[in-house]
Amino acid sequence: MLALERVTSGYVEEIDILRDVSLDVREGSITGIIGPNGAGKSTLLKTIFGLLSPRQGRILFAGAEIQGLRPYELKRLGISYMLQEFSTFPQLTVEDNLLLGAWIFRQNKRLVKERLREVYEIFPALLERKREKATYLSGGSIRMLCIGKEIMNRPKLLLLDEPSAGLSPKFVKEVYSLIRRIAQGGTTVLLVDQNILKALEISTHMYLLEMGQVKRGGPKADFEAGIRDIIRDSLISR
Repeated sequence: MLALERVTSGYVEEIDILRDVSLDVREGSITGIIGPNGAGKSTLLKTIFGLLSPRQGRILFAGAEIQGLRPYELKRLGISYMLQEFSTFPQLTVEDNLLLGAWIFRQNKRLVKERLREVYEIFPALLERKREKATYLSGGSIRMLCIGKEIMNRPKLLLLDEPSAGLSPKFVKEVYSLIRRIAQGGTTVLLVDQNILKALEISTHMYLLEMGQVKRGGPKADFEAGIRDIIRDSLISR
């Protein structure tokens, strides 16, 4: 579904964060991207979603090149991106925040209603609080709202950046369960995560980034045997 071919990218001219990165995301998979702080994991997602332009290399989605497209164009193609930071509007209600995720088909009232129903089925806690302002939600509920907003358009590919960041253990477990459910519903997931064990638990494929480069990648089974060494190396690299 998604392929990066020798992609180099960064925030400042001549300072590369990602260097010659190549990876594949298979349709129907949950692909986990792990690595120490500063490895370039979030930069990778921002480059895929058009917030950064690669200085070299190609990005292909369903076989077509997408580097250079703007985020709203990628959204229309079926790619959604949940930032590590909360991306809700505190003074809007839960439902109004969700409706922002439906802006590309906002004129189709029937479809908007159908997608709201689908999201509320996945997140019943949001249905109970749909008229409340987002500012009154707990961190775990806000994270659910962020994910819910990004799946309103039923994306083909969902980019997730640190979905469990700052959450209590109870909500961490719930968020990962929801990610698995979203994937089972037909959405391919590319997951950036500092929680290596949780990423390993739910991913089907994984990549390890270090210093802006892919150190290793492959099916989940290839990582399970050496996971202790991976965790040790990630901690030492911080």
